[in-house]
Amino acid sequence: MIAGPRNLITDVAGLRVGHAQDATLRSGVTVLTADAPFAASVHVMGGAPGTRETDLLAPDKLVPGVDALVLSGGSAFGLAACDGVMAALHAAGRGFAVGPARVPIVPGAIIFDLLNGGDKAWDANPYPALGAAAWTAAGADFAIGTAGAGWGALTGTLKGGVGSASAVLEGGATVGALVVVNALGQATVGDGPHFWAAPWELGSEFGGLGLPDRFPAGREPPPAKRMGEATTIAIVATDLAMDKAGLQRLAVAAHDGMARALVPSHTPLDGDLVFALSTGARVPGDAVGDAFAVGHAAACVLARAIARAVHATTPQPGDLQPCWRDRFA
Repeated sequence: MIAGPRNLITDVAGLRVGHAQDATLRSGVTVLTADAPFAASVHVMGGAPGTRETDLLAPDKLVPGVDALVLSGGSAFGLAACDGVMAALHAAGRGFAVGPARVPIVPGAIIFDLLNGGDKAWDANPYPALGAAAWTAAGADFAIGTAGAGWGALTGTLKGGVGSASAVLEGGATVGALVVVNALGQATVGDGPHFWAAPWELGSEFGGLGLPDRFPAGREPPPAKRMGEATTIAIVATDLAMDKAGLQRLAVAAHDGMARALVPSHTPLDGDLVFALSTGARVPGDAVGDAFAVGHAAACVLARAIARAVHATTPQPGDLQPCWRDRFA
């Protein structure tokens, strides 16, 4: 596989991503959308998730497609970002048709960033406005690192953030990932600069350092955050046509990439989850073989996106953790 031209999830044609953030709040929202509804599913492996409208993504549920997916800071308050996205979609005439009514379908997930030093003493919940702004800003090109829902993200040792990556497979399918890294675990090995995701790096997209000569033996990392404070939330996407059952399996496979890139991951203290979506633009030639290839690629691409998120972070006033570049570059 090779990286797509942007090395972003928007290399899956038709997808757009937008960010909105508030530096004083030290939080933000990231929205993925498209011009037409897309099939989606989800799989949760963390012990402390925060979600909205994920039940309808199960294969046996009625709604065949969604209008947007929302990744937000703000813990449970951030779920209100979906309200702002819904309002913007409704104003644009989008949504699931029920007779003459249209109901925008906007599942979402959140990270906990309430204790990152930002001013959270708001009079009115700021996340609906941030959600609407992120949807309005959506385009094919977008920032990674300190942006959107990853503005105030942290990890076990370094600043977290938003990451993305893509791959074009030999068979022609495109796979992309978008992730907000706010993990209890580390993206880097021990106290050094090397990324756990190094075996899946394409080129020098997060420094090209490879793996270290030695690994910390028998290390048992203590939980540096409390229950619910840590979460990595992600979206993987493909243009290969897949139904909701196939997309649920794709989300399961993509979790392997999270475990490759963050150590530890999927803990009782994390809310780790992966959305999976398909634009349906490419008809499978080999239903089993294509699904196998796309599942493997989703894990690889998500691991790369996680490392790119941490590698791309930039310093901001009031940071509680150093950026990778400040510490190692």
